[in-house]
Amino acid sequence: MKLTLTQFLTLDGVSQGPGSPEEDTTDGFNKGGWFVPYLDEEFVKLAADWLGEADALLFGRRTYDNFSRDWPRITDPDDPFTEKMNGLPKYVASQSLKTADWAPTTILSGDIAAQVSELKQESGRELQIHGSAALAQSLLAAGLLDELRLVIAPVVLGSGRRLFPEGGAEAGLRLIRNEATPGGLAVHVYESAGLPKYGTYEPGA
Repeated sequence: MKLTLTQFLTLDGVSQGPGSPEEDTTDGFNKGGWFVPYLDEEFVKLAADWLGEADALLFGRRTYDNFSRDWPRITDPDDPFTEKMNGLPKYVASQSLKTADWAPTTILSGDIAAQVSELKQESGRELQIHGSAALAQSLLAAGLLDELRLVIAPVVLGSGRRLFPEGGAEAGLRLIRNEATPGGLAVHVYESAGLPKYGTYEPGA
């Protein structure tokens, strides 16, 4: 399976709490819900198309706790995400979680990178990470992420946890899709391209 990441970001790289003020208040973060004003039908359709490619989902502990609380409560038959989110095989990376009630869920502990590498060898289309920035950072550092779907809202927060923190892993990426939605979201899809390349600009060369 191909390992993909879908992540919502601000222009200054914050990924914390995009969906609501209460979603993630870690470290006193009080600016949650910043992504919601820019949602539009075009992006919802794109996100539904992405989810349609998933054969399994992978979460970090915090994101799993939020999703497992909320998604089972959604019963709207016309919602484009509910059936897939609730029905797909799910994996949660956690060293402390002992039970997981959002079936079907498998808990991964110990060497997470090694276990994710094994999952990637299984047949299927995509193993998708949604949110879960800390997990995504570790898998990017391990060279396991194949595709990053970064959806950038036109807002600057000035604080909050970032997907690419200071001192994080280096990564070279190749842009394979770039578009904007009517609501102002910038969608950038990248595939992994090994380590970054460096050079010196020589005018006239």
